[in-house]
Order: sequence, then structure tokens, then C-alpha cells
Amino acid sequence: MRSLKKSEDFRKAQDYFDHQEYKKSLILLNDIVETESDDKELLTKTFFLMANIFHMKGEIGKAIKAFNKVLSLDPSHTDASISLSVLYNDIGRYEEAQRIFEVANQRVKSGQDQEFLEDGHINKKFAAKHFELAEMYFTYNRLDEALFEYNKVSKLDPTNLEVRIKIAKTYAKKNFINKAFDELQSLKNEQPNFLPARIALGVLFYGCGKILEAQTEWEKVLTKDPRNEEALMYLNLSRTATETSLS
Repeated sequence: MRSLKKSEDFRKAQDYFDHQEYKKSLILLNDIVETESDDKELLTKTFFLMANIFHMKGEIGKAIKAFNKVLSLDPSHTDASISLSVLYNDIGRYEEAQRIFEVANQRVKSGQDQEFLEDGHINKKFAAKHFELAEMYFTYNRLDEALFEYNKVSKLDPTNLEVRIKIAKTYAKKNFINKAFDELQSLKNEQPNFLPARIALGVLFYGCGKILEAQTEWEKVLTKDPRNEEALMYLNLSRTATETSLS
């Protein structure tokens, strides 16, 4: 009977969590932790939900402690491993982050966690990790590594359209201008309502001295979104520069 009640308490805690009532959720979760010692599966779920609440509240130390508790109960908990890796990376504990991430990554790649291979939520967590690595590589001008990581993000999370622009910018920085154009043209054709692709394409045109083509892209953005500040800025700057050069 007690186990059934604790399971019901967890269900209520999950419901509070889903409605962003974190304080009420934590009261129930703490009660489960304090009074339940036998149901390992329930405790694992409880600590994992607690960790996510702490993370959302910005209580990183508590989140890390709770995720570690999950892994002490279930070392193969892939979602907890990836979440913990991301947190360690955020606070600069890069070696620990990389170690945990690689263990989880190998487990998924080897098929030990087959159910996660088709889980978009898990893929997005992996994508977030690869994106962080890509940004770090790009910052230090390690462009080949950055491109490799950005492409991993794109494969893991096809809904992340912004990373396609990052890929194009990396190609451009490597002076592979045609590849940069191909990436942005493909993105524009596949996602015609994704305006950042047109803005980035305009910037690339402008950088190559193709002023009219650049202005055309920014003007098309403004037909769809007349208040787009970025497109307005680029268009006004390009027109001012043209007028100045002619005067």
C-alpha cells in the first residue's frame, strides 16, 4: 500500500512539474526520498525529476548532486548522464563533462540504449553538447573541428536551422565561399519562411561585392516581415555605402 501511495505521489509531483509548480512538486519528491528506501526505480525517477527542477531554478549545485544520485542508482541512465555532462561543461569542469558524455555517447552508439536512438529529446541533448563544442572550436579558429561538430548537430537535430547558418559561416571563414552559398541557398529553398537564412545569404553576397543580390535578399525579408530590424539595418547600411561611393 505504501508503495502505491508513493507512486501516486510521484504522479502528482510530475503533474505539478508539467504545470511549472515546482515548489509543490519538490515537497512531494522530498517526502518520497525521505520515506522510500526500497523502490529503486521510483527513487531514480524521483531524483531525476528533482534534478531537472533544480536545473530550471538555476540551483546548479543541487542539480548536479541529484543527477549524480540518479547515476548511483542507475549508472546506465543516459538522460541523466547527458544532463550532468552539460552542467559540468557550463561550470567549466570540462574533463568531467567530456568523460561522462563519452561514456553515454558510446552506450547509445553501441546500441545498449536502443530506445534512446529514436528519442528526439535525447538527440537534442546530444546536439546541445556538440553545439557547445563547435562554438568553442569556432572561437579558437579551429574551423575543421567546428565544422565537424556543427554537422553532427544538424544530423542529430534537423529542427535546428540556425546551425545551418553556422555551417555556412564556417565555410566562408575557411574561404570555401561556394560551399557557403550552397548551404544557405539550400536552406532558403527548403525553409522559405526561415528569414535568418535570407539575411545571412544577403551578408554573404555583400561580402563578395554583389550588392544588388544582397539588397534583393534583405528586401524579400522585409516583404515578409516589414519590421525586421536586422534586414532594415543591413539594407540601410548598404544603401548609404553605395550613395557615399557614388558621391
